[in-house]
Amino acid sequence: MAHLLILDALNLIRRIYSVQTKQYPDDAVARLIATDMTMQRAVSTILQESSPTHVIAVFDSDAPGWRKARYTAYKEGRIVMPDELRKGLNQLQDSLFKQGIDSLVSETDEADDLIATLVKPLAGSQHQVTLISTDKGFCQLLDSGLQIRDYFNKRWLDHDFVKQQYGIRPSQLVDFWALTGISGMNIKGVPGVGEKTAQQLLAEFGSLVQLLQAEAEDNKKVKLVQQHRDDCLLAQELVRLKDDIPLGFNLRDLRYQPAEQT
Repeated sequence: MAHLLILDALNLIRRIYSVQTKQYPDDAVARLIATDMTMQRAVSTILQESSPTHVIAVFDSDAPGWRKARYTAYKEGRIVMPDELRKGLNQLQDSLFKQGIDSLVSETDEADDLIATLVKPLAGSQHQVTLISTDKGFCQLLDSGLQIRDYFNKRWLDHDFVKQQYGIRPSQLVDFWALTGISGMNIKGVPGVGEKTAQQLLAEFGSLVQLLQAEAEDNKKVKLVQQHRDDCLLAQELVRLKDDIPLGFNLRDLRYQPAEQT
C-alpha cells in the first residue's frame, strides 16, 4: 500500500519564517538561513513520523487564479509574502529536493486545488494520503479518507476536530462556509448569519441546496439566506476545492528516496 505525504509548503514555510522575523528583526540573510534550517529539521521530523512511500511539496503560484477572476475581492487585504522570502523560495525548494522531495508549482493554480487533485484518485482507495497543513479548508476532503496533520499544534484535523470546532459533518463544511463566509479570504457569506445560525440551519435542512429550496414561512433566517442566494452560491463555489487539474505526472514519479547522508 502506498502512503503519499503532501506538504502544504507555504503553509509550513510562512509559519517558520514568521518566527525568524522575531528572532532576527534586522538581518534578512539570517532570517532566510534560519528559515531554511528550521524547515529542513521540521521536514525531517515529519518524514520520520510519517514513513511515506511517496512525497511531494506543493507551492502556491504568484499568478492570480480562477477565484480572483471570478471574484475580484478574493483575498483582498491579506498580508502578502515578504519579497525576501519570495526571492528565497528557490533556495528552499532546493533544500527540499536535497531531502528527496520534489516541488509542485503551478503558474495558474492555487496549492489548495492542486492538493485536492492529488488526493482525489488516492484517498478512499487502499492507499494512504497524509497532508501536512494547518489550513482547515482541507477538512472538506476528510470523507475521502485524507488524513490532515497540524504539525505545529501536534494534532489531527479529523472528523472529531470538525465536530468539536464546527458542530457539523465534514461534508457540510462547504455549505457552512458559504453561509458564514471566510474572513481570511475576504469571502462574504450571508450578512447576519454566524456560526451558530449556520449550524442550526444545516442541522435542520442538511444542505444549502435544501435550505434554498425550503418554504421560508415565518423563519426569518431562512428568508435571509434565500434573499442572499447569489452571495452564498458564489461563496460556495469559491470555497469548494477543485480536484480536476491536469498535473502531467503520476504517483510513480513521487516515490520517496531518502537523501544519502553525507
